Amino acid sequence: MATLLEMRGIGKTFPGVRALDQVNLTVEAGEIHAICGENGAGKSTLMKVLSGVYPHGTYDGEIFYDGAPLHCRSIRDSEARGIIIIHQELALVPLLSIAENLFLGNEVATRGVINWPRAFQKTEGWLSKVGLNEAPTTPVGKLGVGKQQLIEIAKALAKDVRLLILDEPTAALQENDSQKLLDLMLDLKAQGITSILISHKLNEINKVADRITILRDGSTVSTLRRAEISEDRIIRDMVGRDMAHRYPDRTPKIGEVLMEVNDWSVWHPDQKDRQMIRDVNFTVRKGEIVGIAGLMGTGRTELAMSIFGRSYGRGHQGSVHMRGQPVDVATVEKAITAGISYVTEDRKALGLILDEPIVKNISLANLAGVALRGVLDKRREAKVAEDYRKALGIRTPGVQQKVINLSGGNQQKVVLSKWLFTDPQVLILDEPTRGIDVGAKFEIYQIMNDLASQGRGVVMISSEMPELLGMCDRIYVMNEGRIVGELTKAEASQEKIMAMILKTTGKAA
Repeated sequence: MATLLEMRGIGKTFPGVRALDQVNLTVEAGEIHAICGENGAGKSTLMKVLSGVYPHGTYDGEIFYDGAPLHCRSIRDSEARGIIIIHQELALVPLLSIAENLFLGNEVATRGVINWPRAFQKTEGWLSKVGLNEAPTTPVGKLGVGKQQLIEIAKALAKDVRLLILDEPTAALQENDSQKLLDLMLDLKAQGITSILISHKLNEINKVADRITILRDGSTVSTLRRAEISEDRIIRDMVGRDMAHRYPDRTPKIGEVLMEVNDWSVWHPDQKDRQMIRDVNFTVRKGEIVGIAGLMGTGRTELAMSIFGRSYGRGHQGSVHMRGQPVDVATVEKAITAGISYVTEDRKALGLILDEPIVKNISLANLAGVALRGVLDKRREAKVAEDYRKALGIRTPGVQQKVINLSGGNQQKVVLSKWLFTDPQVLILDEPTRGIDVGAKFEIYQIMNDLASQGRGVVMISSEMPELLGMCDRIYVMNEGRIVGELTKAEASQEKIMAMILKTTGKAA
């Protein structure tokens, strides 16, 4: 195969941080090349260098594309060469139609006037190529994340893409949508399109990658061909050590019931007749990690948010007891007072203030804990943040660092710190390892185990069944807003969980 892209000795420095150090990457024409590494290893930074987000002259090293030097000063320069990057946070305008998004900045026009019939016709053609059957006039905001991801790829095809870069494309997708996207990548490969895939999901890399380059601490560790790829090898190169166990050892000491939810029902906030949660009952015991399994859209997040201060829905019915006593969870403040905290699945939009420093994010949910006679004590605030930085191993030069500059795993530790500072008896974790690497996942699991060993209760919502099976003492299975089954650790398996879901799908409430 001919070499399409070569990046030699790439270095990139931010204030106080050497993000890339002598990184080398070679991508052959027509291959799917995966890039893997822990959060903060430099994967996204390297792609931003390639695509012109960090323009030529702001980094060290050389880039060759099609055998000639590549000097991109903006995204527009890289797109003109057929290099298209699709970021993890999709760059679509929700209120605009599919056609408007597809040709935004690249309009189908004659003498400055948009030719809508031609734009719609072209849109239908590109949507057909990515297997999406939607009208060009459909507002993007009305579509699920999986379909939006396909629109981003159609948008890339409309720009005559030659090298497609996908940054964590399946992080927010459920299993079926993930498989469709991976199949589409293979179809694009058959059409001669080269792809770079950044992913933490090792099973996806195994399925589609021809080669994989592994980064660690901003440097290239290894490049492996397909025959050399194995999950154990990838993990060892990513974290710099063997990980014999994906989940930390734990001997549970389970005690009395901490939280009990009875006959809990919730209705959709806007659709009057749509019931989202139906007569749910579950318990969490002292020292126990309880899992909630189910496909996306089955009500797991809605259940958690509705219990946590009625952050979701309306018409709440049912009761919540803590240590046998009824508690009021009508507001977030009351839920925190009752001993319940919730780590959202969307840390960037709902869990953090990205442009604020770590210290402010950690104190946010418990300002009274860092105040003296109602006045914020900045020394106390800084000490609390520093204590959590050390206890949870947040990798940062200091607690005044802005959260936006942290890796995904370290951002998640800041969110955890914020809610741990409220001293919860029950901590609900919604997709706590989404979008973070295998090493950071292990650290999050260890934090969960530590919380359980302190006698707290942990509720873990996850779309990854292996981690539910590896971490949880009991697993509740949800479908269509109801609890449809309960399994002990000894009973639980992926097959049993899916059987419970499929058995109840479509049944009347």
